[in-house]
Amino acid sequence: MNIAPHAALVTGGGSGLGEAVARELARRGARVAVLDVQFEAAQRVAADIGGLALRCDITQEDQAEAALEAAAAAHGPARMLMNIAGVGGAKRVIGKDGRPAPLADFRRVVEINLVGTYNMLRLFAARAAVLEPLDAHGERGVIVNTASVAAFDGQVGQEAYAASKGGLVSMTLPLARDLAQWGLRVVTLAPGIFRTPLLAELPEEVQKSLASAIPFPKRLGDPAEFAALAAHAVENGHLNGEVIRLDGALRMAPR
Repeated sequence: MNIAPHAALVTGGGSGLGEAVARELARRGARVAVLDVQFEAAQRVAADIGGLALRCDITQEDQAEAALEAAAAAHGPARMLMNIAGVGGAKRVIGKDGRPAPLADFRRVVEINLVGTYNMLRLFAARAAVLEPLDAHGERGVIVNTASVAAFDGQVGQEAYAASKGGLVSMTLPLARDLAQWGLRVVTLAPGIFRTPLLAELPEEVQKSLASAIPFPKRLGDPAEFAALAAHAVENGHLNGEVIRLDGALRMAPR
C-alpha cells in the first residue's frame, strides 16, 4: 500500500527507532500520530513533523483506546501501526548475592514488550478491519512490530528481553494468518545494535567495541536504516508474516 496520504500510529515515537520511523513516514506523506509514555518527547517529534503527540502507556487498555480514538479524530482512521515502543534490561537469574532475580522485573519487560505490543495491534486491527479496502486484493492496512536479534541469540541476563522479543517473532506468522481475512499484513523487524540516544550515552570506546562485533559494515546501525525498512514493509504488498533481521550479519556472543 502507499504510505501517503494515510494515517499512521507510531508507538515509542518520541525517541530512537520510533522517532526515526515517525519522521520517515511523515516525510513520505503520512499523517503521523506519535504515541509515547514520555509525552514531552512525543510533543517534540510531533511538532517537527506536523504530527499529533499522544501520551500512551501501551500496556493500559484505556490509554491505548483513548490514543487510537484521538488519532482517528485528528487524522482519520489509521492504516499503519508501527509498534516500536519497548524496554530493555538485563538481570541474571541468580544475582551476585545468591538470590533469585525479582519476578517483577521479568514481568515488567514481558508486559511492555510483548503484552503491550499485542494490546496495540488488537485494538488497531479491530478498527482497520472495517475500513474500505485500498485495492482489488482487499488490503486494508499494515502492522509492523519490533523484535530484536536477542530473540534468536540473547545474551547472559537477557532472559526477559529475549523472551519478550521471541514472543513477537513467534506471534508473527499466526497474526498474519489470523488477520489475512481482513486484508491486514503483519511484518516483524528484528534490529541489531543501533545508534539510539540511549546507546550514544555510552563511552566512545564501548560503542566502538560493540561495532567491532558486527561483520559488515563495522558500525552501529543508523535509525534511518530501520525506518527505511519499516516504510518498505508498508509499501511492499507481498511482504507478510515475515521476520526480518537488520543487523549487519551480527550474531551475539553469550556475553
